[in-house]
Amino acid sequence: MITKGANKVMECYDVKAGEKVLIIVDTQTPCSIGSGLFEAARNIGCEAMILTMLPRSRHGEEIPEPVAQAMKSSDVVIAPTTFSLTHTQARINACKAGARVASMPGITENMMASGGMTANYDRINEIAIDLNKRLENAGKIRVVTDSGTDITFDLEGCKWYMDTGICREPGCSSNLPAGELYIAPKDANGVFVVDGSMSSIGILDSPLGFTVKKRYVTNIKGNYADKLNSILDKVGKKARNIAEFGIGINPEARLIGNVLEDEKVGGTVHIALGDNSTFGGDVIAGIHLDGIIKEPHLYVDGEEFILSFDK
Repeated sequence: MITKGANKVMECYDVKAGEKVLIIVDTQTPCSIGSGLFEAARNIGCEAMILTMLPRSRHGEEIPEPVAQAMKSSDVVIAPTTFSLTHTQARINACKAGARVASMPGITENMMASGGMTANYDRINEIAIDLNKRLENAGKIRVVTDSGTDITFDLEGCKWYMDTGICREPGCSSNLPAGELYIAPKDANGVFVVDGSMSSIGILDSPLGFTVKKRYVTNIKGNYADKLNSILDKVGKKARNIAEFGIGINPEARLIGNVLEDEKVGGTVHIALGDNSTFGGDVIAGIHLDGIIKEPHLYVDGEEFILSFDK
């Protein structure tokens, strides 16, 4: 079961014999996942290595310096850690040094063999390129849902990024499972209601409502508001920054309570709080939390925008 997913990672990253492949795990990563990735790299003929660290406390928290240095010295870094390394300076610096980095936070044995990991990533790459062309000149996007979302993003001068799972050039980075188009907005105002799942909480049995003024969350309502406020307050004001607006484009991804896959579900959108310094934003916060919104209606510069893609 693990072998299928591990081989998919090697394929997406075009891993070659002789490359230095570093697998970063923590003490909560299932042993089968780390060993499966190690064996897949070794079978190719790579210099495969596993480095185990203590788990971080949240997505985007920086890792120990020796681990960061090892990342910079590797050709390929695969990180099936408990929390995401995507939004860390360590990941940025590894990519600047030429490493290809796969971030797989919270991935399970089941996720390695089914759902989003089984997607045709060449097709997802095509979907992302097409959607990027349709949106690259958008000035404003308004998102509305029947559950109460009505928020507008100012995207003037901002750049869209594609997370396609295809990462074959030095310095690139992606999630696996992958499948999203995302952007760090210039500004955001309105309200949004997360009714799918939320980082650090999971699948929501009741929605979370957020009020946003000048790109910062000013109020959170819902049964999980106290828990989320507690997490954000430990970091400070920057944790309440509207860091990202993203669109899921993976037809095989499922809403399972793991944001790694949840934010890729085709036809959903997500809004993230906190750090966006790793993809064109201006906030370094050491935290990045995504909220997934189901069945959104999008309006681009005042015109209804239809999300459509197939397998």
